[in-house]
Amino acid sequence: MDKFIIKGGHPLRGTIKISGSKNAALPIIAGSLLADEPVTIHNIPRLQDIYTFNNVLRVVGAKVHFDDQNNVVHIDPTQVSYLEAPYDLVRKMRASFYMLGALVGKHGYAKVSLPGGCAWGPRPVDLHLKGMEAMGITISLDKGYVIAKAKETIKGGEFTLNPSSVGATVNLLLASVLRAEEFTIHNAAQEPDVVQLCNFLAERGANIDGIGTSTLTIRKTNSLSGGEVYNDPDRIELGTYMIAGAMYPGNDLTLTGCNAAHLGNFPEQLRETGTEVNIDGSIITVKAPEVLQPVSISTAIYPGFPTDLQAQWASMLTQASGESTVTDTVYFDRFSYVPELVRLGADMHNEQNTVKIIGKTPLTGASVMSTDLRASVSLVLAAMVSKNTSEVLRVYHLDRGYESLETKLNAVGAKISRIEAE
Repeated sequence: MDKFIIKGGHPLRGTIKISGSKNAALPIIAGSLLADEPVTIHNIPRLQDIYTFNNVLRVVGAKVHFDDQNNVVHIDPTQVSYLEAPYDLVRKMRASFYMLGALVGKHGYAKVSLPGGCAWGPRPVDLHLKGMEAMGITISLDKGYVIAKAKETIKGGEFTLNPSSVGATVNLLLASVLRAEEFTIHNAAQEPDVVQLCNFLAERGANIDGIGTSTLTIRKTNSLSGGEVYNDPDRIELGTYMIAGAMYPGNDLTLTGCNAAHLGNFPEQLRETGTEVNIDGSIITVKAPEVLQPVSISTAIYPGFPTDLQAQWASMLTQASGESTVTDTVYFDRFSYVPELVRLGADMHNEQNTVKIIGKTPLTGASVMSTDLRASVSLVLAAMVSKNTSEVLRVYHLDRGYESLETKLNAVGAKISRIEAE
């Protein structure tokens, strides 16, 4: 089990290329199972979740070749015959649950283990199942597995997601495009990941109205074609490096391969801290201010402040001059990073779904432990601005969502070593 040794106090200067989006890639990989021909997806990041999901596809019979040096995955779904996604793979990542919609949508049957994933918070799949039942799919549970059955054509209907959910929107899309006469999803997620999946399916022949809005209406099409698709850049990785660029005086980062339109209001919120943010097409430059201003945020569904960036923002606010708060309205208990940042010297405490931060506090190196993907990277950001040396344990969480994190950061001045923990 690897850990990072991080020597803090080194400014970041240089260029980082943003990788392809994991959260957009996984739904597209699942959606490729609906096609009648091979699919090639470009700009796929080298992440543990991608390797894991590729293995899930191989289990059901798809042929998958991941040219990871060129970030291209080739998927041939024409030999899928084993319509079950087993627990030992699905437990490793929640996105494997997309197999439920993909398999029942294409083949009329699926047996998929209930998912695992990050070790924080209740993230139920009730909406996925209730939505499929509203569509006309028969759902049953058997010893930790969900069994879904659908006739060749189901009537469809409508379903309101409350709350809006990316995962449920994806699964309902996958289940309906080849099966439902007409099915409407109300309060559908509008994240770029969902929009890209809709566009991918539509380009293959799916009939989807309302792409990019909160109301999606799907009408049955008999088949989907294969072909090539280019994955979007990762907006959460982009936001993470923008925050990193703001945290330490003298930082001056250039980020390439970006899509600023996917960031919502985030650039403007970062500017409010005094950080200089310039956007020129696919290039974003970030320069840290001499004095970082405290800016409180509250997460919200897209295009609001992303819950996947709140831990990183909280880490940054430890270096801001004054009091601030971070509130998560999406997941109420996503604050496992707080006691770890306190170990580094942060003055912060959380109550319910809000953490109060008093800055600026000098941080000093310590041993801290990762608990989930975004909490992990918040500890790395804090360690990079700390005095002396820190160790961040359990960095396998980072490998699930950040391609070559230490390589990219070291190239712009960070001092991060990966070593095998005892």
